Amino acid sequence: MHDTSYRPAFGIRAWIAAWSMLLVLASGTAAARDASTLSQDDVDWLRRDSFELDSATVAMYRDLGRSHLLDRQLDGRIGDDLPAPITALIHSYEAGSTPTEQLLTNLRDEQEKIKNMPDGDDKNAAKKAQQQHANDLLQQAQQIEMLHAIYGPNQLKEQMVWFWLNHFSVYGAKGRVRWVAADYVQNTIRPHALGKFRDLVMATLESPAMMEFLDNAQNAKGHVNENYARELMELHTLGVGSGYTQQDVQQLALILTGAGVAPLREPGAMRPRVAEMVVRNGMFEFNPRRHDFSDKVLLGRTIKGSGFDEISEAVALITRQPACAQFVSKKIAEYFVSDNPSPELVAKMAHTFQRTDGDIAEVLRTMFESKELAASYGKKFKDPMQFVVSSVRMAYDGKPIANAKPLLNWLNQLGEPVFGRLTPDGWPLDSAGWSSSGQMAKRFEIAGAIGTGNNRLLTPEGQPKMGGDFPMLTTRLYYDTFDAKLSAPTRDALAKATTQQEWNTFLLSSPDFNYR
Repeated sequence: MHDTSYRPAFGIRAWIAAWSMLLVLASGTAAARDASTLSQDDVDWLRRDSFELDSATVAMYRDLGRSHLLDRQLDGRIGDDLPAPITALIHSYEAGSTPTEQLLTNLRDEQEKIKNMPDGDDKNAAKKAQQQHANDLLQQAQQIEMLHAIYGPNQLKEQMVWFWLNHFSVYGAKGRVRWVAADYVQNTIRPHALGKFRDLVMATLESPAMMEFLDNAQNAKGHVNENYARELMELHTLGVGSGYTQQDVQQLALILTGAGVAPLREPGAMRPRVAEMVVRNGMFEFNPRRHDFSDKVLLGRTIKGSGFDEISEAVALITRQPACAQFVSKKIAEYFVSDNPSPELVAKMAHTFQRTDGDIAEVLRTMFESKELAASYGKKFKDPMQFVVSSVRMAYDGKPIANAKPLLNWLNQLGEPVFGRLTPDGWPLDSAGWSSSGQMAKRFEIAGAIGTGNNRLLTPEGQPKMGGDFPMLTTRLYYDTFDAKLSAPTRDALAKATTQQEWNTFLLSSPDFNYR
């Protein structure tokens, strides 16, 4: 079901034509501000610090000031508490209220029941129902992530959760990933989003989602699978061209043998000495009976065959490489600052990364206090996730929605669904991946669906659509933050709106809003 049928009088062709002029002017210019408003620099900084402005974020900034707000975000004093209705909505989802082990146990029981059924219509129907159940769990995980992004009070952390979810990308439709996707984002990524990078890598390594997606659950002595070892070095830590070799990949794969998903039944008897080497953490298990205990040489260092400690030693070695600091810092800068961040900024961030042993919060502090960030205001194009989340934040300004499914529809239409990247490299960070004419046309339609209220965000799932309420974007928030910076072409377009709904649509689809 699509909620994008709205077609305003101004016309999509005219608006897309206006886009071609506005791209160059998107950053706007500084203007005189009323004493009650933020400075243009404040507004621009805060739009990078958050997915987008809402009244609560602006009020927090006014109350704390920039440095204290940044401090509290980075040290976790601004928590993850959501509005009560949003918390209740998340808890209504099976994926948001059922422990991962229970979900996987339920899956095992369903599979055994289906396996024992005689062939026929009933068995086919049961298989279809199980597939739908898995799809429902994945959709719930997607909705949970988007609700946190929209309503989370620590917007810098929410952006980093999305960044890391993309950096350590898993494809939801593979194997059992749908059953553990919610656990991956909430219990693997979120707790480590602002912590030590090494701890984040270990958390993703120990997650059933990553073990399933990149096949390390099948990696065992005598049956080595190199998939995860390769992507761990190429995509997660060091990057292409950083100097590691195929031999390093092979050695890391041997180190990772035995790391996988814990069985749902009690394992067979082990000798006491072997049993002592088993490591369990949630649904992660290191099984010494599947591990290659030979000595390995990784990045020029010998790692003695010792079991799980080899993995910890290898991750520490990899994440302390200068190439890791450079690679991760550059990707963070690409997300926040520029498609092509300056070598000077990346070098400063990488220096902080190495000096602090991979402290993500301190790397972000270096970036957010840099002159390079300030010089890039208004030039970073929003990806689809940022566009949808920012549009809802701006339009509804903290008002709780009752149905998050339209959010998924819009992201699917824009081509960036959460957990939807088939390959492990994650979605593009540069604007070229998201700025085609087709993308602009789709954004215009979605802006219309949000701006006119022609959507089901306020209607609980399964209930008849409620009245046609539409958001009012001409509020104190708009006049205090956006109004003074609008480019002349956007003002001309807004002046052509004949209704508040059209005005909303033109603002949300404008370059001034789509760039930050």
